[in-house]
Amino acid sequence: MTCFITPDFVIVNLPLPVAVVCHDAGAANHVAAWIKADGIVGDVRPCMQGPALRIWESHFPGSSLLATPEEVLQGARSLLSGTGWASDLEHRARLLAHQAGIVSVAVVDHWVNYRGRFVRDGVEQLPDEVWVVDEYALAVADQTLAGCDVRIKEDVYSRRLLEDVAPPEQVQGNRLLYILEPARSDWGCGEPGEFQALDYFLEHLPALKLPSDTVLQLRPHPSDPAGKYERYLSSRGGHRVELDRGGLTEALAGARWVAGCESFALVLAMKAGRQVFCSLPPWAPPCRLPHAGIIHLKNLPAL
Repeated sequence: MTCFITPDFVIVNLPLPVAVVCHDAGAANHVAAWIKADGIVGDVRPCMQGPALRIWESHFPGSSLLATPEEVLQGARSLLSGTGWASDLEHRARLLAHQAGIVSVAVVDHWVNYRGRFVRDGVEQLPDEVWVVDEYALAVADQTLAGCDVRIKEDVYSRRLLEDVAPPEQVQGNRLLYILEPARSDWGCGEPGEFQALDYFLEHLPALKLPSDTVLQLRPHPSDPAGKYERYLSSRGGHRVELDRGGLTEALAGARWVAGCESFALVLAMKAGRQVFCSLPPWAPPCRLPHAGIIHLKNLPAL
């Protein structure tokens, strides 16, 4: 069953108090934005780890956190969880909620690998509901998550993030923002895919015919360890290269063009009116972002 939800939704429609369990950044960004919009942080029992912990603390400094899914579910009447790949934290919470008969809702923040998000060590645990934030994700979830109610929620996170991002024609200077993300595969080449994609992009950058003074700004993923991309801080291919250390809003606001593999940030860039390039090389799996308008570098004619 698929339901469209009007933009005036509130998390308070869930049975309160709600246990909130997140590890990866994507779902945590959406969840924090919804909680702030609803003003219900006092009715939330949070368990945050990994990148989600930093996001939570930036939105709700000084708030109390619980250490384990077992703790947050004690006394909770519903569960709102992320669906990240880097931990089994959220999966464990869904298993426990199912065993306790607690309403379970999971946030899918992307457009790929929907079924696999709910499997660990061969054990699948689907939630009662799945929340997504656009029609593309709704269609994918409806096809791949039979047995779940799929509901589309207002993308409060993106709307607020882009409120102060001016249109590209007002951008000063020439800056290309490259969104980095772990590929989690070497595509059979013995090197992490994210480095292969970045090398491919730099080698084929002339095909974009950008101004000669264009600055290439690399933005690491929240899960990337410090120093991972230091070797790309030097000038390459006639373009200056620097590392972005600020907020995503500021990075998008200062960019005329945005590139990357298949990050959520590429979709944000499209919403901000930026020209977006996919840097996946020909030997990599096809880009799984379903959004029209992305320019795939591998399809451009060679110079």
